[in-house]
Amino acid sequence: MSRPPFPPFTLESARKKVQAAEDAWNSRDPERVSLAYSEDSVWRNRDRFVTGRAEIVAFLADKWERELDYALRKSLWTFADNRIAVRFQYESHDASGRWWRSYGNENWEFDAEGLMVRREASINDLAITEADRRIFGTRPESEYGVDIPLA
Repeated sequence: MSRPPFPPFTLESARKKVQAAEDAWNSRDPERVSLAYSEDSVWRNRDRFVTGRAEIVAFLADKWERELDYALRKSLWTFADNRIAVRFQYESHDASGRWWRSYGNENWEFDAEGLMVRREASINDLAITEADRRIFGTRPESEYGVDIPLA
């Protein structure tokens, strides 16, 4: 199994990889998302450690049961060889209707087949009102490559 684009990354291929990841995560389909990762992929997500596709699927299913109406934006931070760093923001609400914007950074490492073998994510959450929302659904193609604001 492979997942283009493949390392070593160029600016164009790194941007494509980041947009593909954003699109997959916005699908909120744990099985689809898991196919971008190697069978033995290792994650650190906040304070959780996840290993392998089965754990990734379970983690994401649980995440999207709690984080309702999840919508994500990712921006390429930097890249070199088989690694990409991104910053991201996503918004969601909990079962009580309280909205959150989550800010984070991820470091990604890929194998020769373009599958992610390592993902490290640091994330902070900010309570927002529904009126403060700025991320709605999937990014339109006309906005591909548009950076997300810092605050």
